Amino acid sequence: MNGRLASYSVDGMHYYGAVLDDGMVALSPDFPQWPDLRAVVEAGGMDRLLEAAQGRPVTHETESVTYEIPVPNPEKIICVGVNFPDRNAEYKDGKEQPENMSLFIRFARSFTGHDQPLIRPKASDKLDYEGEIAVVIGKGGRHIAQQHAYDHIAAISLCNEGTLRDWVRHAKFNVTQGKNFDRSGALGPWLVPFHDRAQLGDVQITTRVNGEIRQDDRTGRMIFPIPRQIAYISTFTTLVPGDIIITGTPTGAGARLDPPQYLKPGDVIEVEGEGIGVLRNTVEDEQ
Repeated sequence: MNGRLASYSVDGMHYYGAVLDDGMVALSPDFPQWPDLRAVVEAGGMDRLLEAAQGRPVTHETESVTYEIPVPNPEKIICVGVNFPDRNAEYKDGKEQPENMSLFIRFARSFTGHDQPLIRPKASDKLDYEGEIAVVIGKGGRHIAQQHAYDHIAAISLCNEGTLRDWVRHAKFNVTQGKNFDRSGALGPWLVPFHDRAQLGDVQITTRVNGEIRQDDRTGRMIFPIPRQIAYISTFTTLVPGDIIITGTPTGAGARLDPPQYLKPGDVIEVEGEGIGVLRNTVEDEQ
């Protein structure tokens, strides 16, 4: 079933519900057995929620809503790095595309929701954007075969995988620090239930900063397609419902421009995914 489901809050109260053009239809009060969208995903209940929303009026107008990351407290958020051909060339290290994918972990606390500010921390002024498609696991498993990988996806969303560029080079070998400053990235705005591989096979992903297109590519050009990502990751860890895979960003991040253009307070970043929507965020300095 087509539709959109979001996690949000109003006056400090947390809800999940269906997204309409002018607001939300709160569904969490009607499904107490599912305390959040992670529980909905685990139970395979997204279509049931959307059916329940049919014909119902908006309960919370858009202006009153604070978007949260769609899946609260996922067990794992696993990010795939350097996953587009031009992105690999940006490194200018003379190396061909890698045989295996580069991966790193992010914490849920490092993300904020749609229409919320990314936080530029006191420790660095080199906050950068990375527009990506996110997939949410609905059916867990180990050693998942590529040909069955799409069967394990429950939903898709968008990510601005915000990065503090100088902090990904703080040690000999890791990127963890630069990828995990609190609220330096964003997830959302919502979950789109996944039913057809055409939703991911070759869709456009675009990032705009203050209206200027900075990144623009298609998932069909990924070095490591999403089914391979799921197969590879499930080789070493058990994927569980609610886990999120951030699938890779195209060329055009601010650090690679000449001269580099990092995000600053007041900037507006929009990540658009074909058939998914637009994830929009501003930037503020850490208080």
